[in-house]
Amino acid sequence: MNPTRTPLVGVFDSGVGGLSVLKALHSQLPSHDLLYVADSAHAPYGERTDEYISQRTHRIASHLLAEGARLLVIACNTATAVAAASLRERWPLVPIVAVEPGVKPAVALTRNGHIGVMATPATLRSEKFKHLLSAHGQGISVHLQPCPGLAGQIEHGIQDDPALLKLIDQFSAPLKAAHVDTVVLGCTHYPFVHAQIQQAFGRDVTLVDTAEAVARQAARLLNDAETTWPAPRRVRLHTTGNAARLAELAARWLPFPCEVAHAPGL
Repeated sequence: MNPTRTPLVGVFDSGVGGLSVLKALHSQLPSHDLLYVADSAHAPYGERTDEYISQRTHRIASHLLAEGARLLVIACNTATAVAAASLRERWPLVPIVAVEPGVKPAVALTRNGHIGVMATPATLRSEKFKHLLSAHGQGISVHLQPCPGLAGQIEHGIQDDPALLKLIDQFSAPLKAAHVDTVVLGCTHYPFVHAQIQQAFGRDVTLVDTAEAVARQAARLLNDAETTWPAPRRVRLHTTGNAARLAELAARWLPFPCEVAHAPGL
């Protein structure tokens, strides 16, 4: 490895939702090159079979490692739930940081003992999520809300789209009826409509997002986030979908420049 560069960090999601994690990583790792893969041609993962999700995540991880990534960040709750264990088994020497719904911080924040979890159907049905609930949800009423179609709608990037707002209202209604005071945003797409979800629940409900915690964990594993290297950093975005569309959303959602390209063969 070139001593004038810090390790490349590879990041991936089923689509654009993981850009919320990329933004946090950019802040936490000021000297690291970042390479993000949006698998938009195969999104959303949350409505795919586990076998399909696992196949896609392994293929993308191979691509990132071939590009030189020394650490992988799974910026997708569904991919984490389905494939994180198999990725770690296949590449035991590669540090892998994975997102998961913030049940533990939500339990610490709740005032009335009722928390909600908004996530994809695949995340909520996974064994990994069941273990997470078992470990941290004891003594708390946890209300699960699958949100089919919401991540896909957010992919369009139109935050005031009536169809998007209708879905948010539809999925928030059962949790409001359950009197939750804390809601876990269990998909990396959801923070991009944080304001719309907050409006649906009202100001008294706390929303929990784990992007910053994921970035801090990546910094701990790299153990050099404070080092400033003279070489200019690069942030590259690869997509299996429409590169122009990804570039448009990145320009709208990210406060830093990115090089965007289609990823043929992925």
